[in-house]
Amino acid sequence: MALINPYINFNGNAEEAFNFYKSVFGGAFLRVMRYKDLSVPGAPYAEKEADKVMHIALPIGKNILMGNDVPESMGRVNENENRSKISISAASKEEADSLFNGLSAGGKVEFPIGDSPWGSYFGMFRDKYGIEWMVDFDPNYKGEMV
Repeated sequence: MALINPYINFNGNAEEAFNFYKSVFGGAFLRVMRYKDLSVPGAPYAEKEADKVMHIALPIGKNILMGNDVPESMGRVNENENRSKISISAASKEEADSLFNGLSAGGKVEFPIGDSPWGSYFGMFRDKYGIEWMVDFDPNYKGEMV
């Protein structure tokens, strides 16, 4: 079965954001590659971007959260746009609370975590980096495809 791995863009603070995500989810980075690590002569990045993140990957369960800093030459990421949300399926109510509270710290809660009208334990927020998340625990979900 294929896995879906979110890839998110930042305006120069990808490393800070991913260290925050690592503090909530745990684990270790699979890779942190900087623009200066490219072995391509005349790489299309400004010297001031040499230390910015070209690619970063954090395993979370069987999935991988990935991201990068967008080079200024490609324009800025609109941090207030309505991006797609990253949805987390928690294994328990306690895990849902921990992830919700950890990731939403310093952000803006859009839907407080709690029992939802559709029967799951659900919450939604935008984290302090502008990334939108949904956390859900469905006690009836047994891992089958719906």
